[in-house]
Amino acid sequence: MTVARQIPEELEIIRRGCSELLLEEELKQKLASNRPLRIKAGFDPTAPDLHLGHTVLLNKMRHFQDLGHHALFLIGDFTGMIGDPSGKNTTRPALTREQVIENARSYQNQVFRILKPEQTEVVFNSAWMDQFSAADLIKLAATHTVARMLERDDFGKRYRSNKAIAIHEFIYPLIQGYDSVALRADVELGGTDQKFNLLMGRELQKHFGQSPQCILTMPLLEGLDGVSKMSKSTGNYVGITESPAEIFGKLMSISDELMWRYIDLLSFEPTSVIRQWQHEVKHGCNPRDIKVMFAQEIVARFHSNQDAEKALADFEARFRRGGTPDDILEKLLHTGKEGLSISQLLKQAGLTASTTEALRMIEQGGVKLNGERVSDKTITLGRGQTAVVQVGKRKFARVTISPDGE
Repeated sequence: MTVARQIPEELEIIRRGCSELLLEEELKQKLASNRPLRIKAGFDPTAPDLHLGHTVLLNKMRHFQDLGHHALFLIGDFTGMIGDPSGKNTTRPALTREQVIENARSYQNQVFRILKPEQTEVVFNSAWMDQFSAADLIKLAATHTVARMLERDDFGKRYRSNKAIAIHEFIYPLIQGYDSVALRADVELGGTDQKFNLLMGRELQKHFGQSPQCILTMPLLEGLDGVSKMSKSTGNYVGITESPAEIFGKLMSISDELMWRYIDLLSFEPTSVIRQWQHEVKHGCNPRDIKVMFAQEIVARFHSNQDAEKALADFEARFRRGGTPDDILEKLLHTGKEGLSISQLLKQAGLTASTTEALRMIEQGGVKLNGERVSDKTITLGRGQTAVVQVGKRKFARVTISPDGE
């Protein structure tokens, strides 16, 4: 006997955290068909590592999987060689085939920390685009006009300001749209900056006689600063392959206000639980306690429950009692007879990227030596000395200067 779907309840889960759902009535009809829907989300492998900002879409795909639907994790290895111009005011550099393949391999190793493998199909758009002839591409380009392309915000702005738009950039949204045709997608997920491309998929499906996909746009997650979009280039990110301590510490550093947005977009806790948390905070519960539970959930997702417990213990030891973590980094460094300056020590221990950064951190009061704040930039450690060095809130190392010199 077929069990009737609880469509209102499913829609509540699907709408959670989303910016826009197009078109809800169409999605209701698709859900009422009582078949697993094909849920597409595309990722251009422009960088090898995923951060929590990327996982907003993956989390939503997981929501669909929990409702019994089929995830199409599309790696845009073909479009990655074009470069997605979305939100850019200049032409984006294209990647080589080798770069795309390497990054795609890294993506595949990471996505199953969130998605269910048995309900996920990993697909590459080169599978059909490599078969396209020049004639096929011309026919695809003929489905839309230049005027239609200039309706896209970033293209329109660049055109009005006389900034270059390469012809191949018009091809990108067409190919992303055709991916939906090739995959016969029922729903496509994307960031708010992808709305034009997602709508292109609907139009092309209609053109090729298919039922048009519904569209779900998700907000772009702010970084740790709560201002700009999470990005590795701005340093405000939480990478899903980072250590448990690093993930936990970064999430504990976000503001109480930003915490709720992160929970809404990243937590797998039921909405009823989150509402209960909000009620408890409103009536006197410390937001920090909620933040701890959320940080542990994220660490456990990308590592393990044991790692989450240890990250909390280390965090409390470090910040409540001024202690150092149990798994402190051990470094053996070498120096000449004159010893090793504090700035060189920080660089060689990997606690700063350069001596310039080390000196800046000392000026800002961000460096401690054996628990004491360092203000003297000329401090030197000699052969045979051992010290615990701390940079910022989360970077520690127990450094030993080799007694044998260089």
